[in-house]
Amino acid sequence: MDLDSLIQSAATNGASDLHLEAGMPAALRVRGQLRITGEPIAPGVLTEFARRLLNEDQWHEFVERRSYDLSRSISGVRCRINIFQTARGTGLAIRLLGAFQATVEKLNLHPDLKKLIKNNHGLILVSGATGSGKSSTLAALIQEINLTEARHIITVESPIEYTFRSRRAFIRQREVGRDTPSFEQALLDALREDPDVLMVGEMRDPQTMQLTLSASETGHLVLATVHSSTCAEAIQRVASAFPAEIQSSVCAQLADCLVAVISQRLRFREDLNIRVPECEVLMATNAVKNFIRTRDFFKIITAIETGADHGMWTYQRYTRWLDGRTNFYIPGQSAEPAEDRPDDLPAATPLPSMASRPAAAPRTERPMSSSTSTSTSTSGGSAHRIEIDPDEGGFGKILKK
Repeated sequence: MDLDSLIQSAATNGASDLHLEAGMPAALRVRGQLRITGEPIAPGVLTEFARRLLNEDQWHEFVERRSYDLSRSISGVRCRINIFQTARGTGLAIRLLGAFQATVEKLNLHPDLKKLIKNNHGLILVSGATGSGKSSTLAALIQEINLTEARHIITVESPIEYTFRSRRAFIRQREVGRDTPSFEQALLDALREDPDVLMVGEMRDPQTMQLTLSASETGHLVLATVHSSTCAEAIQRVASAFPAEIQSSVCAQLADCLVAVISQRLRFREDLNIRVPECEVLMATNAVKNFIRTRDFFKIITAIETGADHGMWTYQRYTRWLDGRTNFYIPGQSAEPAEDRPDDLPAATPLPSMASRPAAAPRTERPMSSSTSTSTSTSGGSAHRIEIDPDEGGFGKILKK
């Protein structure tokens, strides 16, 4: 028994998750239901699985924290893996990600969701319970930008689930723990990296939430996920994460930058043999923003019910739309679009050539006096520069290089 064969078996059975626990058989989550299969797995076998997945530094971190998150392609299946310590020994929770590039069409989402990413700045929240497909929806929105617009996209995830290949957009992906020490540091860095779009894998704590709100206020389009079952709960969860004395100012900030909230859950369709997302969509109209500022979150539910003309969807209306839909994408049966073939990629918008810019007029070098203020000095062939970082999102620093 090895990890590759277990993951291949899970993929063959159409499982979304594989759970491995010492002394217990493997458990598969298929169409939302948990199934036990095979013989009990010895504790030493799972420890060996974990040891092979982690390098030396990661293993030491796992021993210290008793858990570790990573993503890996195993037997051709992209997996998000959580390794953790339990009372029985080492356990693994493995999410099997889709083999296809997530898009709005392939996830069977409503095409109106594409309109959300036409905004140049603001905050789009995707909410739902664990395993409801939040990350897939987020990836589909990012891919829609990638296929249609020339924007600079930075993603911050823990770990990276969907890998993107730049098409029209210029995409950078950073994994917390590998490429950056924390969400907070990655967001601070991003404000200095000229992004058009930021994707935050998960808002877990007030610091990450505050930086996310600040980024969405400073001219960036920010997409993030939050755990909640409805749109109103998502807004309330963000506000209640902060101390009571500053919740009013946070709600005002949230009202100013919010574009939309998508809350979703998955429902198995027996006629299609697939799970499809059911969504609730909240648009940030003036009335909704006023409810957020005054913290009347309970009124948001009524706003969604009466806001169909503004592009809002209740779960009930969305379900009726799904029931009347006929053109579902079914993995393995529907034709793959040409975008998945490298030869058919849309031409990327070329970056301006440095040579095409007007040449700067030559300057005569002058000796540097001790009283002259400058940003660069040269000594012994090495450059030293003092930079004053602009106060973006309330974070201004003096950096010495």
